[in-house]
Amino acid sequence: MSHRLTNDTAHFAAAWLSPPEDGKIKTTPNIRYTNDVIIQHEASLPVLDNDELSGKTVHVVAGSRQANTLKALQKSIPELQIVEVKDPDIFKLLERLGERRIRYVVIDSALVDIASQIIPSLQATLTLKAEQPVVWLFGEKPNVELEARANAFVQRVQHDGTLARLDDRYFGHTHRLNQADIVKFLGEIETTLPKFRKFFHAAQALTGIDWRLIAAVAYHESHWDPNATSYTNVRGIMMLTEETADRLEVSNRLDASESILAGARYINLLKDSLPDEVDEPDRTWLALAAYNIGPGHFNNARLLARQLKADPNSWYEMKRVLPKMAQPKYLQQLKISRARGGEAVVLVENIRSYYDILLHNASPFAPNSSAAAGIQRLVDEIEQRRKAYVKKIAAAKSISAIEMDEPSNNTPRLPTIDQDFSTNRPTEAE
Repeated sequence: MSHRLTNDTAHFAAAWLSPPEDGKIKTTPNIRYTNDVIIQHEASLPVLDNDELSGKTVHVVAGSRQANTLKALQKSIPELQIVEVKDPDIFKLLERLGERRIRYVVIDSALVDIASQIIPSLQATLTLKAEQPVVWLFGEKPNVELEARANAFVQRVQHDGTLARLDDRYFGHTHRLNQADIVKFLGEIETTLPKFRKFFHAAQALTGIDWRLIAAVAYHESHWDPNATSYTNVRGIMMLTEETADRLEVSNRLDASESILAGARYINLLKDSLPDEVDEPDRTWLALAAYNIGPGHFNNARLLARQLKADPNSWYEMKRVLPKMAQPKYLQQLKISRARGGEAVVLVENIRSYYDILLHNASPFAPNSSAAAGIQRLVDEIEQRRKAYVKKIAAAKSISAIEMDEPSNNTPRLPTIDQDFSTNRPTEAE
């Protein structure tokens, strides 16, 4: 990257970069700070001091800041062996470490939680250097206007919260799960997920939602148990309430195929009910919060966000508002009922982690693949069952209406999130 900036083939580099050690290239203000750390397999003897690296072979991505850190360290520890790997995909290197094919890797500290979430057997053992800044770089040839605009942009996003929201988008959820949770989940991916994979594929074919996200929701809700039942009578692999199941025309919540497709349809309904200006991924995370506490409580949380001058369309801000739904002070102000909003935050953040793990451990469903035709037949079969159930219910209502000499009523439609809901998902408080 630096050579392109110095030979005038590039004017500006915006990425996760570090200031060149020679100081010849201008940089933006520091965007954040990170360390270079040794990461190794948990079963190996931890390296706790720089001197212990003598005689060790350490792998690192070629041309990275971490490679430069090791080279500087090698001057005082000449027997340190450095292997620079040209493939820039750090996770391929970490997979080799997880398989114990190599012993030590140096990575950016910002990646430690992500790495241990995907490969739980890895642990950071030694910080090699004081915190280093992350910056963007300018070309060697001066460009006063470009420098002024880029520097102003960095300063603005630091002060208006944009940088904090971006940091939360990529790193805010990576510390949620402990090692035992991750190991258990990885085991369930191998043993339990295959039983339901075709139903998750069918849900994606029906709704367009990545099947791995639907699977992540189902795992958090029921640990992929199609017979799961809570004391509030929320049931099935997607843990649907009885009222939601009725509205979604589900005949049997304990039928995994019905429950999964209905849950995915419900997520889409909640996403579509949000205002047009809500962008992804906020739209998905907000919809999942509503899935957990019910649209009524979620609508109240949006009202509270406006009262607190927070952005109700931002997950970063709403996850700080939702826990206040259990605090009497705010309930009295808005005259709203108590809700366990903190649980909704935990659900969404955990689902984000499960989804990340599935992205690295499960292949995407390709609509144009050879299996797609079979999945579409499965969708059609499940939808035909649902329509047959709807006809059966409609016929029963008509007979009942005739007997009672009353007009029949259709199943009520799901209201939008910003309408006045009275129905919420049952919580312990209720």
